[in-house]
Amino acid sequence: MVKRAIVLIDNEKCNGCGVCIPQCAEGALKIEGGKARLVSEVYCDGLGACLGKCPQDAIRVIQREAPAFDEEATKEYLKSKKPKRRSHLRNWPVQLNLINPQAPFFKDTGLLIMSDCVPVASPDWQSTLLSDQVVLIGCPKFDDIQAYLQKLTEIFRYNSIKDVKIVHMEVPCCSGLNGLVSRAIRAAGKDLFIERVVVSVEGEPIKSFSTRAP
Repeated sequence: MVKRAIVLIDNEKCNGCGVCIPQCAEGALKIEGGKARLVSEVYCDGLGACLGKCPQDAIRVIQREAPAFDEEATKEYLKSKKPKRRSHLRNWPVQLNLINPQAPFFKDTGLLIMSDCVPVASPDWQSTLLSDQVVLIGCPKFDDIQAYLQKLTEIFRYNSIKDVKIVHMEVPCCSGLNGLVSRAIRAAGKDLFIERVVVSVEGEPIKSFSTRAP
């Protein structure tokens, strides 16, 4: 153990928005239990690249006793977690219940709002449905619709959303997503362009049409 610079996360301030994760080149941070955590102290070099990126000011660098930064172990760790295919997600989390309506990734963006069955049925959804948008997923049948309505209304009210793409399965229980999003847009007092896409149970888009929120 040596006394050195290392990241400290304030659990009271951290809301788990995940903005800090891609800023850490060593992969030392992860979201666990709705909070940012250190994967391992030996992966943190203490240089603080994640500082200044946290909208809650929940991260700082302190001096304390900790295992020394292990560059070789960090390289092996990064190699082991390297994905075979690059994800095009630009936000985390994606589940609507976990989203902070004032997260910085909502600035001047489009939304891709999907029923949570879509990415399961459509394995190539990132290449076929996602186009540099913030992704939100939820289940309009089993989840708390009033909570979803409030969260979506706040997202539209507080942010400069450019447009919305709603994607749901062809089964009837998913179609409630359309009305839910339209109600939220109206409640927020916004006028937005909406593209709606219906996906078959085989995972293929079978219907697509565009409109403005009624």
